[in-house]
Amino acid sequence: MPPAAAEGFEAFAHLLDARLLRALAKLGYGTPTPVQRESIEHSLGGNARDILARARTGSGKTLAYALPLLQKILAAKRTTSKASENYAGTRALVLVPTRELAEQAHRQLRDVLTYCHDEVQVANLARSVSNAVQKLLLSEKPDVVIATPSRALASLKSGDLVLSSTLETLVIDEADLIFSYGHDEEVKALLRDGYLPRKYQTFLMSATLSDDIDTLQGLVLKDPVVLRLENDTSLAQQLLQYHVYTSEEDKFLLTYVILKLRLIRGKCLLFVNDIDRCFRLKLFLEQFGLRTCVLNEELPVNSRFHIVEEFNKGKYDYIIATDANATTGKTTEYGVSRGIDFVAVACVINFDLPTSTSAYTHRVGRTARAGNTGTALSFVVPADEFGKKKAISCPTCRDDEVVWAKIVRSQQKAGLVGPEGIPAWRYDQKQVDAFRYRMQDALRSVTKVAIKEARIQEIKNEILNSKALKAHFEENPKDLEYLRHDRAAHPARVHQHMRHIPAYLRPRIAAIPGTAQVARPVGYVPKHKSPKGRAKAGKPHGKSAARAAGAKKKNDPLRKFRS
Repeated sequence: MPPAAAEGFEAFAHLLDARLLRALAKLGYGTPTPVQRESIEHSLGGNARDILARARTGSGKTLAYALPLLQKILAAKRTTSKASENYAGTRALVLVPTRELAEQAHRQLRDVLTYCHDEVQVANLARSVSNAVQKLLLSEKPDVVIATPSRALASLKSGDLVLSSTLETLVIDEADLIFSYGHDEEVKALLRDGYLPRKYQTFLMSATLSDDIDTLQGLVLKDPVVLRLENDTSLAQQLLQYHVYTSEEDKFLLTYVILKLRLIRGKCLLFVNDIDRCFRLKLFLEQFGLRTCVLNEELPVNSRFHIVEEFNKGKYDYIIATDANATTGKTTEYGVSRGIDFVAVACVINFDLPTSTSAYTHRVGRTARAGNTGTALSFVVPADEFGKKKAISCPTCRDDEVVWAKIVRSQQKAGLVGPEGIPAWRYDQKQVDAFRYRMQDALRSVTKVAIKEARIQEIKNEILNSKALKAHFEENPKDLEYLRHDRAAHPARVHQHMRHIPAYLRPRIAAIPGTAQVARPVGYVPKHKSPKGRAKAGKPHGKSAARAAGAKKKNDPLRKFRS
């Protein structure tokens, strides 16, 4: 075990290949997270054991299994002649519930292999490729195979993937989702039908534990080391959670006010519970000049992954996402809230409340990651407000109050909030109502026909980008920078006056607690200058402007807007 005083990855120089340590340094990974440290110590030490790790999202679970399995492959190849038939073979299988997670894991493994990529080959079977291409890929006997359980089982049945004599490491990532995504039968068949050798090391990684995990644990783990690192007290300080009891119409009003007045500074994920609502919210916000991306299971996987990449690079500020499996029970290989590595998200807004506590955990886990702070704001529809306006009603919101009570209890049990529960975000309703007429005008223009047309057009655009341009982008990756996913989707005319907030509505207010703060008041817009750089005639500026602002302070309808 490395000395306690040595906190960086260099403390594992006796366990990890120097090329892996060099890659970690280049990637900026200086200090291992608790789950990474514990996993490396217990899986690569003298008494290597199976690992069952429960650690919150953003805790570095991918590297926690990636480093040990890559180290074992490098060690095996170092002691095996290249001429030996045992040199080539698939030594590690990584099972993930969704294609997005497969892409993410593949990317992270490749990054860590920067200085030994010619020695260790990694294949991603979750991609949408023909059987012929997949067969060719597996014929090269990649050292690591990443796949969804259904893809892995199909390849094992066809004989394209052979693990019975070579497998050393099995990883089941986001194990709590394997059953909820309908992969339970594939996993059981993979384990019991003789496709795997009798002896191998297993990593079971999960953000939550459940009865299903207990079942899976009994099938794959032998005398495991159980790492329970989810109750990290620092998370309660990093993640600030709030809720608002609101009508279904006021969800749109509050979202408009929050984003247009920039009460949130930084990137934001907005979760809704079906695809139509994804586009309804997008078209609504476009009325005010707010550009957003949509992310849902209808889009091609290449487009979805590219949207996440561009969001992480800062090209987009807002993503409106569905989380179908957590709300509709569908068993697709798609998931936005689960495991995907969104970088530096300032806030998660549950525009529609998820239908389970685990879905809530995964959604809010997209922020407050890697030591950063973040905020989660959830809209809760009271039972007596549900269904008052059927055109904008969401069926899953019928039970919001019941679900919210369960969510609060689960967060208290995890030690993330105190006995008082998740606090309310308080604001002055009268002052927010100053924006209501604008919200209602915009919402009326978002008809079912407009949503249908926007939805069809979005799919057409993304299919074109995904298929016709795929080969071009592979040869010219920089051209992807010119591909935008937040283009306007509104098929009708947008009134330009809706894009701007008039001076009498422009407040000087504080941001939502926990979001990035700025020195000047939120909503402040500098006065326009004339072409020669002078303030417009007849308009006070400098100290005069300050005195004028003070004189009109009583007329400001949002002066006392408080959070």
